Amino acid sequence: MVQQPTRRTAFTLRDRGPPLKWTILLLASLAFIVPLELMRLPAALLLGAMAAAILVAVFDGKLAVPHWPYVLAQGLIGCLVARSIGPAILVTMGRQWPLFLAGVSSVLLISTSLGALLARWKVLPGTTAVWGSTPGAATVMVLMSEGFGGDPRLVAYMQFLRVMLVAIVASVVARLWVAPGGLARPAIDWFPAVAAGPLWETVALAVFGAVAGARSRIPAGALLVPLFAGTALSCARVMTITLPPWLMAGCYALVGWSIGLRFSRDIVIYAARVFPKIFASTVTLIALCGGLAVLLHLIVGTDPLTAYLATSPGGADSVAIIAASSSHVDVPFVMAMQMARFVLVLLVGPALARAVARWTRS
Repeated sequence: MVQQPTRRTAFTLRDRGPPLKWTILLLASLAFIVPLELMRLPAALLLGAMAAAILVAVFDGKLAVPHWPYVLAQGLIGCLVARSIGPAILVTMGRQWPLFLAGVSSVLLISTSLGALLARWKVLPGTTAVWGSTPGAATVMVLMSEGFGGDPRLVAYMQFLRVMLVAIVASVVARLWVAPGGLARPAIDWFPAVAAGPLWETVALAVFGAVAGARSRIPAGALLVPLFAGTALSCARVMTITLPPWLMAGCYALVGWSIGLRFSRDIVIYAARVFPKIFASTVTLIALCGGLAVLLHLIVGTDPLTAYLATSPGGADSVAIIAASSSHVDVPFVMAMQMARFVLVLLVGPALARAVARWTRS
């Protein structure tokens, strides 16, 4: 009797215990994060953690980030965004509000139209294309999409693809003008000295705000309640939002793992299949926003590099670094335009997503 050759089974983590799976996830995260940090790429922590989680998920490593740590991470990220919306930026917006309203509305109209076309053509399901195309803080858009009917996995895929492309293009544009610093960001001091009082106040705001938001019926409430409360308290100078990098590193890792662990082989294959269309949509968005920068320069007289960075669709952290490292750039104007667009997205993004969902179903 001829013995049949045994069939080799593909490597899988399905039958491994949770301690081994978490260990593999941690080691894989470090393997991704360290080189990304050495390259000084924006969102390196979140991207590295998400990539490692996707890898574990593809090999059937059934893990899930516990609910409440994930909720608290959202609260701290909300506080981080609130810290960026300071009184100085609000004053700058108020002084030139017609210009800011026209600029941010134009970018939002372009991005929503592209997202609506992707949804209409069935490239992506439901509101996913709208949230994925929306220029704003990428992490926040991913978290909000989950509360408003989008697929956070595909939204993350679109958002961070755009963040990388925008950062690369903005860096090239800046170097062609005057900027020697380009994309590289300065080294982070992970353990700076911080005042204990403001730190505990910030943590308390994040915890109580996230829990209240999670228990409410507000979509993405764990993020939005601390964000709006923190903005109000910070602008009123009632508190100073203090968030050391080591604390935010843990938050970004939790969010990255939570998103990445929801992937599967099918989702990865689907994402690869729609990559050309998403890439084309992202390049189109960047090009059209570049056209808005030309109009801003010609009509208002804003210098070309300031206009380009102000209208750049997303990647606010990398845009801030490039603006700060470039001479003759109006950094407050750039950041006020970026933050004004983010605030507008928070206010009208859900309504736009619902409107597009209705249009694509008709």
